[in-house]
Amino acid sequence: MVTLQTADNALKEVYLGVVADQLNTSINPLLARINQTTSDVWGKEIRKLAPYGINGGIGAGDEDGTLPSAAGNNYAQFVLELKNLYGKIEISDKAVRASASSAGAFVNLLNAEMEGLIKASSFNFGRMLYGDGSGVLANITSNSTNSITVDAVTNLVEGMVVDIIDASNGSVVNNGNARRITSINRATKTVNISGTALSADAYKPTESASYAICVQGSYGKELTGLSAIFSGTGSLYGLSRSEYSWMIPYMKDIKNGNTATDISDVIMQTAIDNLEENFDSKVDFIVCSAGVKRNYQEYFTSYRTNIDIMDIAGGYKAMSYNGIPLVSDKFVKPNTMYMLNTKAFNLHQLCDWQWLEGEDGRVIKQTQNKPTYTATLVKYADIICDQPSGQAMITGIKES
Repeated sequence: MVTLQTADNALKEVYLGVVADQLNTSINPLLARINQTTSDVWGKEIRKLAPYGINGGIGAGDEDGTLPSAAGNNYAQFVLELKNLYGKIEISDKAVRASASSAGAFVNLLNAEMEGLIKASSFNFGRMLYGDGSGVLANITSNSTNSITVDAVTNLVEGMVVDIIDASNGSVVNNGNARRITSINRATKTVNISGTALSADAYKPTESASYAICVQGSYGKELTGLSAIFSGTGSLYGLSRSEYSWMIPYMKDIKNGNTATDISDVIMQTAIDNLEENFDSKVDFIVCSAGVKRNYQEYFTSYRTNIDIMDIAGGYKAMSYNGIPLVSDKFVKPNTMYMLNTKAFNLHQLCDWQWLEGEDGRVIKQTQNKPTYTATLVKYADIICDQPSGQAMITGIKES
């Protein structure tokens, strides 16, 4: 007979390894290329020495002259707090009892829950890789009762539980009650949410305030993704870009006035050459929006050139630019292409994915005052790019 103890053992001994592997390698092609390590994790923080520049103890001189003065490597310390990543499944007591006499039915029940967890995690962690850590999914442009119009819907999907926040200070303004997205009209960028009807003017942007949507409880707590790296101002990993210019990546806007223009091999190669010549950084991965990828395909077609396809880590296929894989990702901003040296990226973690266990060692727990059971996967980690200046971003590219 199937029991909760049976399910508990299955989650720990059978499902954990499989799910962790899928979450680490199958979320998207970029994550599959990023090294995952427990090094440089100190307590709740990542503290990492980052070398920059070159050793200064080099020089020429006379046969019997004074030797060059020693001048060792330059180092700066990156400091980043580990982010808390969670994935949760829920099974009703009724479902458990209904499948108690059939091992096959119970396995199907667990499989369905784990597949749902992987699907949700793939969406959210894939989205975080290209975010700035703020957790903002979309900015609100207007609202009416339970319908909100936003500036973009790429990061939104039906079923998400979200907060509405005042983006100027991060405060939650939905009276402490998270809302669930019930439907999305992607053509009009209109999002319907559950819960008590909103005041018609409650969350409309004004001259003094702006409002946004983020995942429940996640504002300012997500992974430090690519958008956080590609900036010329402010701080990154605790270092000011105005003091450490090597923290600023290559950023090129190719718009002609306000008009996006076509991508070309020359534009791409210019970025690659800049990174190699100035920072000894070799691009090994290119990712862009789907519209930019189509624009690049049109560029090839116009010259009647065949496009090479290659297999890459994680079981993905990619176009090839001079042997460098080129893929599209739905979470990349429109009109944008990233050219990355992925060897400079590390996902620093306290541990790999683990089930949250109680004092009794069980991972399945009853929800307080409810006839349901939950189990939670946890991982404490964040991403650091050792060489921000060795990365490139091209914007203003025409979408096809």
